Amino acid sequence: MGQIEKQIQDLRYLEWTKTRHSSGTAGSFLKAFETRGGKKLYYKLSDYDSVQGIVGHECINEIIADRLLSILNIEHLSYQLIHARIQIRGTEHETYLCVSEDFKEKGGSKIALDAFYDMEAQPGEKPLDFCMRMGWADYIWDMLTIDHLIQNRDRHGANMEVLRSKKDKTIRLAPLFDHGLSFVFSCHDDESLSKQQAFEEPRIQCFVGLNSARDNLSLILVSKMKVLPMFDENIKHRLFADLDNIVTDRWINTVWEQLKWRAEIYEDIRNNR
Repeated sequence: MGQIEKQIQDLRYLEWTKTRHSSGTAGSFLKAFETRGGKKLYYKLSDYDSVQGIVGHECINEIIADRLLSILNIEHLSYQLIHARIQIRGTEHETYLCVSEDFKEKGGSKIALDAFYDMEAQPGEKPLDFCMRMGWADYIWDMLTIDHLIQNRDRHGANMEVLRSKKDKTIRLAPLFDHGLSFVFSCHDDESLSKQQAFEEPRIQCFVGLNSARDNLSLILVSKMKVLPMFDENIKHRLFADLDNIVTDRWINTVWEQLKWRAEIYEDIRNNR
């Protein structure tokens, strides 16, 4: 299968577990996993409401963020978007969901960054300083860059993981993952999209930084700020290819304008600091 599979897959056998939004919004994310062909696969849904069903765009956001990260040459977890028939509490749903492979190597281990920080930080050491001491500066700068561009609200301490390699005897941060709560994720239809404050700066969660994605750019050394590509029609096509008939043109154009606006802010900061 390619990155987007539009032919309906029968995944009604999956068992879904609930994970509450850490952002405090209503609803929940449902996740599932299975082992197939010796690989552990993780599935996740967009925003699910027990009354309205699956109403969000978070899985679409993952694909757009995945593509943008590839364009920027930033290491990240890759996702597939799959059109599937699933079952939740005895009710069938037809939806698009995300699937990814486990990035933990065989014999290795992983732990949430906030838990690792609690165990290993020096007295009074802040999370950002801790990451600098661990040699993870470039990773953090890349993360703060992408989180600003996509307006990621949810980079809490468990949305970053530390990988320990038994084979190489190394400790590193896992490829960037979990970008669902970004862009205009809270808009469930075009009517609500018209009311979305796409060009405001929301309060965010960021374990290693501040509560503003824009303000977090001030933490990046100027010499480490990436030169962004020109956000032209070619980039737009790469980001939104094959998403037609999955989301509306209005939704795509809103996200595109939002992304271009945030890129302009980034370049203005990079050129004037």
